[in-house]
Amino acid sequence: MKEYGDGNGGVVVKDTDASNGRIARRSQKSSPQSLIILLFRAAIFNLLSESIGVLFPFIHREEEDSSGVCSSFFVHLCSGYYTSQALPSSSCWEEILNLYSLCKSLILKPTSGIRSDGTGSVRGIYILDHALTPYALMLASSSLLKQVTDHSLALQLRLDIRGYLINYLATRGPDLQPFVSASLIQLLCRLTKFGWFDDDRFQDIVKESTNFLRQATSEHYTIGLKILNQLVSEMNQPNQGFPSTNHRRVACSFRDQALFEIFQISLTSLCQLKNDVAGLLQELALSLSLKCLSFDFVGTSIDESSEEFGTVQIPSSWKPVLEDPSTLQIFFDCYAITKAPLSKEALECLVRLASVRRSLFTNDAARSKFLAHLMTGTKDILQTGQGLADHDNYHEYCRLLGRFRVNYQLSELVNVEGYSDWIRLVAEFTLKSLHSWQWASSSVYYLLGLWSRLVSSVPYLKGDAPSLLDEFVPKITEGFITSRLNSVQAGLQDDLSENPLDNVEVLQDQLDCFPYLCRFQYETSSLCIINIMEPILRTYTERARLQGSDNSELSVVEAKLAWIVHIIAAIVKIKQCTGCSVESQEVLDAELSARVLQLINVTDNGLHSQRYSEASKQRLDRAILTFFQNFRKSYVGDQAMHSSKLYARFSELLGLHDHLQLLNVIVTKIATNLKCYTESEEVIDHTLSLFLELASGYMTGKLLLKLDTVKFIVANHTREQFHFLEEYRCSRSRTTFYYTIGWLIFVEESPVKFKSSMEPLLQAFIKLESTSDSLFRTDAVKYALIGLMRDLRGIAMATNSRRTYGLLFDWLYPAHMLLFLKGISQWTDTPEVTTPLLKFMAEFVLNKAQRLTFDSSSPNGILLFREVSKLIVAYGSRILSLPNPADIYAFKYKGIWISLTILTRALAGNYVNFGVFEVYGDRALSDALDIALKMTLSIPLADILAFRKLTRAYFAFLEVLFSSHIVFILNLDTSTFMHIAGSLESGLKGLDTNISSQCASAVDNLAAFYFKNITMGEAPSSPAAINLSRHIADCPTLFPEILKTLFEIVLFEDCGNQWGLSRPMLSLILISEQMFADLKTQIMASQAMDQHSRLSLCFEKLMKDVTRSLDSKNRDKFTQNLTVFRHEFRVK
Repeated sequence: MKEYGDGNGGVVVKDTDASNGRIARRSQKSSPQSLIILLFRAAIFNLLSESIGVLFPFIHREEEDSSGVCSSFFVHLCSGYYTSQALPSSSCWEEILNLYSLCKSLILKPTSGIRSDGTGSVRGIYILDHALTPYALMLASSSLLKQVTDHSLALQLRLDIRGYLINYLATRGPDLQPFVSASLIQLLCRLTKFGWFDDDRFQDIVKESTNFLRQATSEHYTIGLKILNQLVSEMNQPNQGFPSTNHRRVACSFRDQALFEIFQISLTSLCQLKNDVAGLLQELALSLSLKCLSFDFVGTSIDESSEEFGTVQIPSSWKPVLEDPSTLQIFFDCYAITKAPLSKEALECLVRLASVRRSLFTNDAARSKFLAHLMTGTKDILQTGQGLADHDNYHEYCRLLGRFRVNYQLSELVNVEGYSDWIRLVAEFTLKSLHSWQWASSSVYYLLGLWSRLVSSVPYLKGDAPSLLDEFVPKITEGFITSRLNSVQAGLQDDLSENPLDNVEVLQDQLDCFPYLCRFQYETSSLCIINIMEPILRTYTERARLQGSDNSELSVVEAKLAWIVHIIAAIVKIKQCTGCSVESQEVLDAELSARVLQLINVTDNGLHSQRYSEASKQRLDRAILTFFQNFRKSYVGDQAMHSSKLYARFSELLGLHDHLQLLNVIVTKIATNLKCYTESEEVIDHTLSLFLELASGYMTGKLLLKLDTVKFIVANHTREQFHFLEEYRCSRSRTTFYYTIGWLIFVEESPVKFKSSMEPLLQAFIKLESTSDSLFRTDAVKYALIGLMRDLRGIAMATNSRRTYGLLFDWLYPAHMLLFLKGISQWTDTPEVTTPLLKFMAEFVLNKAQRLTFDSSSPNGILLFREVSKLIVAYGSRILSLPNPADIYAFKYKGIWISLTILTRALAGNYVNFGVFEVYGDRALSDALDIALKMTLSIPLADILAFRKLTRAYFAFLEVLFSSHIVFILNLDTSTFMHIAGSLESGLKGLDTNISSQCASAVDNLAAFYFKNITMGEAPSSPAAINLSRHIADCPTLFPEILKTLFEIVLFEDCGNQWGLSRPMLSLILISEQMFADLKTQIMASQAMDQHSRLSLCFEKLMKDVTRSLDSKNRDKFTQNLTVFRHEFRVK
């Protein structure tokens, strides 16, 4: 906070946001009441944050004038911060200003003995003894936590704070509000983690927590459990500013020394607290057990929100407790005696225990005993049904059953006594879950996963013990199919419920496991599916001949067919089969697939050809497309196996004899969808995705060109044939459509075929080029131009070789280039036009796969850049003259970042000799760079950093400028140069490693230029070197600040691009030894005194064997030294 009061009776809060350097300024007079309250609270918070370190010591002083004002008003402000719901009075603002003045005077005139610790932390804790409201205590605790986290406090100071907190919690903890005690406990645990290796006393935290548990009161017991809960959480989670290597070292030490003891404490507590009526202590003990079992034992950084976590790698020292039957039984008992949500946590603990690694157990007998106990416990729950009426319990119980799939083999399960009862109950539970699809839709995945794993293990089952899967799996298979079909009718009656066919993720989860069940007894399952499908298919076929049928009834039929097609598609996707030979499997695949192909013959005939706008019809067609995609991967294409049995059966059933005929069926359906669908973007996109898969395949691409349907599409891709091309809402799909057509055109690389295929686009060009300027701003021209640009971009994306790109380039240049310039000039204020136009040009100038390789005598590279320059200058000069609208990103920033991308790709494409422009006085390069710079300078740096795509384009552009056109940068005025250099420092601090690396490269080029031309040179000779020398003289802190930033990133953050950052670091260090020496002093001053000698040695090693040169060998040596330096610096 900088100031209050605007001189006109209003109030101004001027606050600097450290994250982006922005200054927010608001006036009371012109703001709504709610905003004023918010600003009032913000003012209080900023005041407290700034002055709290000074206030705390004075609260404890004997002088009444300062102590009374500070302590009473501190509490008053804290209460105001947390509870203010009304506008502040003028007297309140006066009090704030008085307190602020007092704080400033205290800071400027410190009394001896005050703030001797440098932060006020030790004296700061005195507020905890004197404050009367929980709000003051909370803010005091939060402030101390921030200091502990952000500052390297002296060891003795941290120990003093730690001791004070333990005594404070013991004496006053039971009377504190829960949120206050939680904050103090977090502070204690943060101190413990950060100081774990600094003093052995920090590692006594578990012992001191047990002292709370031994107290006679339940309040102290609660505090003890809360400390242990928070301690485990703190040790398991990385902290911002605490290096990941340090976090891992502390976590591993904590795991080995304390975690097992804490887990035992949780078990003991659970045993003792079975009769806890209130449930709070039970909840804390259960939570503690779960946190211990969920600990990241091996440093894999598991996402705790994830449903899947693999095997739990519990240490071997836990073996006796895990093998003790009472451990599992504790959690089964807790589940039985508690209600949700406590019962859910008990199940979560069981899920973790069921996932314990196999190698933990002493022998197979111990493991079998553990498994038997799990099966008995889960069987008892199924028999009683206790707790399963609660949805969270139900879901967690399904997860528990699912863990049997991950950690145990079928051969182990069948040998457990009581297996037959257990598998029967699980099968019954699964069938009930399948039919309760709305209740258990997200839980069925775990059950199907268990059954799929069981049937997949049947081939490896040895011995005489029956698995009983033959009895239950067919029932589950049939139950799944019938429940899905029944869900159609239920969903129709409840229009508010989500259609399962629209939830792609849930649909995929269920269908991924189900095919294994079908293929377990494939003959039975396939016959079941055929018997269910054929009556529905007959009904659907009959409805095609009827007019005016009941739409709702037909929608149900379509939805049922969609489910069946999805199921068949999932079955065809996998090839594993345990119950029949490969040949018979292919025949059965053919039987099921033939029914889908028969369905396709009906879907677009008669009445059904009038239903493309119906959602149920669209779901059916998307299911058919999914079937084609899966079938193609298994039986058609480059990776598919040629199956004589499948096509022999197809020949008998459908008259389809080979790949080509089947491809014709697929392509015919694709063409029908593209012709008939005009409103459903999902169906069009899905259709085009399948078409692109076929066209881009090496074998299928060539096969497609033999089909008349494909030949027709390639020659007649007009809006008259494909009506979706007329719909603006589907205009994005045009790019994929023409990308596919481009693949097909360029398979043969024939100039004649290319020109004939481009005829529809040529006609579009001719029509637009002949349009007069007075008519060029009509909607018809607008949509035609948008469509043409999207079409051309798709064609350009398909040019992957020098020859195919040459065909497109010669077709466009010079005949049609003027249209691009006219379009960008006339429609600058319309992003719907400029965005696709600029995106086409960005694709056209991209030198991917070295496709832009012209003959040595060809001027095409230079000519192309001149066109790029004209386009960017035309767009930039106009967009900068237009006022900024509300949606500034869509209107302005988006076009600018695409323009920067175009220029970056052209500059870095390596197909233009840019020296030619200066030699012959051509301003194409300088004009393009000038307007690009003006566009970037028109955007505040905060906005550049706020929009991800804009950020990437901006820094990629700067990297190219500093790499190949640094003279242009150096010839700028000093303020502009400093703005650009400052933005590089901001980019270095960003989280995106690619951007950070680009900024590092730019800084390296700048520093290397300075080192070679100024540091090592006798005197700046070139104009660029003179300019750079002047810039640095005007702002001597530039290089030191950037070097400091680089060291902070490498030393204190977990950077993934250390190699890239090391390059500019060496260049900057070599510029000035004094600059490096000053930085060393700053870094060491920020660390504890007892670390200075060690750090000094680290800095000496950093420059060992590093010479004053920037050759690659010397750079590599510095990078190696930096790696060692970083490791040794971070190890405390």
